Amino acid sequence: MAIALIVGLGNPGPRYAVTRHNAGFWVVDNLALKAGVQFRHESKFQGEVCRIEEANLKCWLLKPTTFMNRSGQAVIALANYYKIPAQQILVIHDDLDFPPGTIRLKQKGGDGRHNGLKSIIAHLGSKDFLRLRLGIGHPGQAADVTNYVLGTPTRDEQIAIESAMDAALEVMPLLIEDELNKAMQQLHTHT
Repeated sequence: MAIALIVGLGNPGPRYAVTRHNAGFWVVDNLALKAGVQFRHESKFQGEVCRIEEANLKCWLLKPTTFMNRSGQAVIALANYYKIPAQQILVIHDDLDFPPGTIRLKQKGGDGRHNGLKSIIAHLGSKDFLRLRLGIGHPGQAADVTNYVLGTPTRDEQIAIESAMDAALEVMPLLIEDELNKAMQQLHTHT
């Protein structure tokens, strides 16, 4: 099923703009920039929204303006309004389980201890959405995770993450056109 909504996860505001937890925002920001569209705040969707209308890219982009643990509120508001089923949603998020620069596609699944995914699953009542997991690395100790994800990547980490974002942007037309296997093959050979 073709993707109709791409959601980038992050926390709103300048305080969080350059933190690892905002990797999902970075990808959709770059996708919008590449498509020449601008986000606008839509209070009814609790987020910043724009629409891409190109020959091979036609979909909504969403950056929730709720905090990460309430991302599902924005996703369900837009999905319900435009009647987009979970199977046509792609969520882009940071992932502690992969080193910086690693990027993986995943169909369905649990929340992986990610508060944004947990909220989306709860609000959609479904785990049947596609995830694009952008590796940010792990601090080593569980007690350090919050400060780590809300911290700024090192220069080397940022370079690796940007490389993965470039790879993600290259496969977006494949994802939107429901060419999941081709997109996975291309992405998973990137890292």
